[in-house]
Amino acid sequence: MTQRLQGTVAMVTGASSGIGEATALALAAEGAAVAVVARRRDRLDELAKRIEAGGGTALVVEADVTDEAQARGAVEQIVAGLGRLDTLVNNAGVMLLGPMEQAPVEEWQRMVQINVLGLMYCTHAALPHLLGAAQDSPRGVADVVNISSVAGRVARAGSGVYNATKFGVGAFSEGLRQEVTKRHVRVSLVEPGAVETELTSHNRPEVRETIKARFADMERLQSEDISDAITYVVTRPRHVAINEVLIRPTEQEA
Repeated sequence: MTQRLQGTVAMVTGASSGIGEATALALAAEGAAVAVVARRRDRLDELAKRIEAGGGTALVVEADVTDEAQARGAVEQIVAGLGRLDTLVNNAGVMLLGPMEQAPVEEWQRMVQINVLGLMYCTHAALPHLLGAAQDSPRGVADVVNISSVAGRVARAGSGVYNATKFGVGAFSEGLRQEVTKRHVRVSLVEPGAVETELTSHNRPEVRETIKARFADMERLQSEDISDAITYVVTRPRHVAINEVLIRPTEQEA
């Protein structure tokens, strides 16, 4: 089968587990050289070995994208090491839920830093290279894929600050889309519902129990369900832009 991303370079943040890991594997299977970016070097090294064992090319970049200098340095390292940048998947994120009244403000700060600022830093650093790739590649197009959430559409009690970050990702994505779409950089928003990943494990114990109870009887999505959608988005012909994809488990009502 033809590898639709042959000759391109993709950057995937939050690649050490879950959706990011699955996306790196999926894009590599389509022929992209993949730069995997996260803080957990050991997991990135293992992922790179899996990509290379399948005949792909991987570059490990250990970085904390909440630090602007590290985010910019990651992009520079990727372009220096792999020669270009055609696809950016902003997947790094954290979901810390619970009532606002008792919430540690540090959790709010962490979500804003990762979900919003980290995404913005990576996008700002990558944009000149993506615009260049859209001009000089045979595909004639480049992609920014921002991972949001169903929480970016519907606010719920107990997740107001997480909602705020994901609503922000949606607004940022649409504003950017309008700025660069005529130069053939596509900006896409992917909004998963409940996915079986480690995302909920970062919550306080009492919050984890609430989340567990909410989804106890639901068949949740797998990371590969989301990476499949991302792959679909970035492999469309030049004239097709998939701007927004909402993916929920069949049994999820809201």
